[in-house]
Amino acid sequence: MSSFYTEAELMEMGFKYIGKNVKISRKTSIYDISNISVDDNTRIDDFALLSGHIKIGKHVHIAAYAALFAGKAGIEVEDFCGLSARCNVYAASDDYSGQALTNPTVPEQYKLITSKKVIFKKHALIGAGCTVFPGVIVGEGASVGAMSLITRDVNPWMMYVGVPAKELRPREKALLQLEERLLEEEKNES
Repeated sequence: MSSFYTEAELMEMGFKYIGKNVKISRKTSIYDISNISVDDNTRIDDFALLSGHIKIGKHVHIAAYAALFAGKAGIEVEDFCGLSARCNVYAASDDYSGQALTNPTVPEQYKLITSKKVIFKKHALIGAGCTVFPGVIVGEGASVGAMSLITRDVNPWMMYVGVPAKELRPREKALLQLEERLLEEEKNES
């Protein structure tokens, strides 16, 4: 038996949408599956966690132990993105100031929750162990180094690193030619 679900198994699981050539580990935890879309040629590795309203594009890789806590606000991961191992992405977060109670066991009227959509634009890369806060937009082609804390929007085609993440330098765009070549090859194969 393969460590990934078969295409037939994925089609029966109740995803909002499931594309072709999708590889999802049998060890992935998936909650609210009817609100999750996964497009073609995407791979999700062991012990990843998907929860809430999530839209994942084509040629996306979500590595082992990455967690996407989308809630109702949602998380969108556009084409050719990569979320490295142990990334944590939060579209919702409790208020830790002491003005409210926290955690899922407490009724909503006693909590103060920040809930905003998180978006990873095309070709965004997030390094191992990063944390992304609610409302962040990671711009097209941006990359963030390992162990960074992403609390604000990340500019397109820039590299970031640190706690909190700070702009380091521009990122190369040569990968756009490789994307074009790959898509042309896929088009010719179909």
